[in-house]
Amino acid sequence: MKILVVDDEQLLVKGIRFNLENEGYEVGACYDGEAAVEAVRTGGYDLVVLDLMMPKLDGLAACMQIRTFSDIPIIMLTARSEDMDKLIGFEYGADDYLTKPFNILELKARIKALLRRSGTPGFAREAEGLVRGHIRVSAERRTAYKNEVPVDLTVKEFDLVELLMRNPGKVYSRENLLNLVWGYEYQGDVRTVDVHIRRLREKLENNPAEPEFICTKWGVGYYFKEE
Repeated sequence: MKILVVDDEQLLVKGIRFNLENEGYEVGACYDGEAAVEAVRTGGYDLVVLDLMMPKLDGLAACMQIRTFSDIPIIMLTARSEDMDKLIGFEYGADDYLTKPFNILELKARIKALLRRSGTPGFAREAEGLVRGHIRVSAERRTAYKNEVPVDLTVKEFDLVELLMRNPGKVYSRENLLNLVWGYEYQGDVRTVDVHIRRLREKLENNPAEPEFICTKWGVGYYFKEE
């Protein structure tokens, strides 16, 4: 899946890109509205994250131009939260609207929801969930199962196991997981990750002392075992 992120704040683009690439997306970037229109026209993207206030061509004008040749899903970003701004954004063709500052997990959830609604290949069976051995999670329903029996997970436990399951075999350091699941603003200890991993093993593994799927790469971090 290819996502285009458009914002003149380059640090923000870098952060969004890092998080989305860790979810397995291919991510392109533009920093003004004119470049965004051309990228959508030629780049084969599946979704656009488009800032409202940009140089050369603002987000609304860019959205309107894109709508003349494409029905690609568009999420608008803006620092303004008034209802009228939202109505204007939808009138110009935006599919969803997120106000800055936003949580990266909320942005990822909005992206997944839009890709499912638009029928993007690879998301049609999302409701069935990710399945690895005896563990299944459904991002759409935010539910987890062990041997098809529902398991009660906290918000962070679910976000953590979903991330690992979407990227089997990929090793994440504790710092990576803190950034991706808890966010850059989180000031807690990296041992928070260890606690959550332990709880996930207790809830999802058949033998938590010898985990089959939620594995440790000693000295590096954690990963979900590939089948």
